[in-house]
Amino acid sequence: MTTPLALTLGEPAGIGPDIAIAAWLKRRELDLPPFYLLGDRDFMAARAQALGHDIALADATPATAISIFTDALPVVSTGHAVTAQARRPDASSAPAAIASIRQAVADVESGHAGAVVTNPIAKSVLYRAGFQHPGHTEFLAELAAKDGKVPLPVMMLWSPELAVVPVTIHVSLRDAIDQLNGPLITATARIVVNDMKARFGIQRPRLAIAGLNPHAGEDGSMGDEELAFIQHAVTVLQNEGIDARGPLPADTMFHPAARATYDCAICMYHDQALIPIKTIAFDEGVNVTLGLPFIRTSPDHGTAFDIAGTGKANPSSLIAALKLAARMADAAT
Repeated sequence: MTTPLALTLGEPAGIGPDIAIAAWLKRRELDLPPFYLLGDRDFMAARAQALGHDIALADATPATAISIFTDALPVVSTGHAVTAQARRPDASSAPAAIASIRQAVADVESGHAGAVVTNPIAKSVLYRAGFQHPGHTEFLAELAAKDGKVPLPVMMLWSPELAVVPVTIHVSLRDAIDQLNGPLITATARIVVNDMKARFGIQRPRLAIAGLNPHAGEDGSMGDEELAFIQHAVTVLQNEGIDARGPLPADTMFHPAARATYDCAICMYHDQALIPIKTIAFDEGVNVTLGLPFIRTSPDHGTAFDIAGTGKANPSSLIAALKLAARMADAAT
């Protein structure tokens, strides 16, 4: 890579700092792409010491990060001092987390970083500080807005064994059913196809479209959403030359033989997508935001306050997120 990856701090009282340190310690063993952390070097030094790691940390800029990365963890300052301790968010948590995200996006948009990799945030902490977005995905879409136009962000959960996309995301199941419609399904699928071509190197992505109801509605006897609009959405996609099939019964979509027949499963709601991938690849799953003008990946887990600062946090998902971000950046060049 000619530019490093921008890694956000995430919630400083959570495991984000822990797994950033753990990933950097495995940089040679796993041949990790160079990255820098956007945060507070003094805070990171204190966390490393608490974890029992005597590591080198260096003040950096995106331009110097690659040369520093081999010998020290590059830390690019956001100008926000962090006073939160492991498992104890405080008033410094939200400003530091938000500033880190904003600066990472700015670095990628200016060409100083190849992709944004985000550590987990604590939504409840951000909400108490006045954060107005349901989560990372929606905030990133706002940051990517141009001329008042906010892109449709699409959340993909990716692993080598399975890639899934929920059409509706962080809403109740009742609201998800109300929000579902044909145009939303087709818009989501088109973004998936475009990004899988441009950033995953898959020239003709194969999509499996799940039904909403048990047995994909059983010809309307268990719900009519499949007949009302899901089947039509699949037909629209097929007429556009997209390799899509469905609606398929969700309970038979995720066994090994079924997974071999598609590149991405388009699911109707959050848990329909996330339960199978977290069952199959809990430690290696990566959250990828599609539909943005920049690449963003993230570990597929939360802040894990209960183990922050204990040394028990598993960096595998962050490592997978860093590797996938580098792969996508290389494919896009």
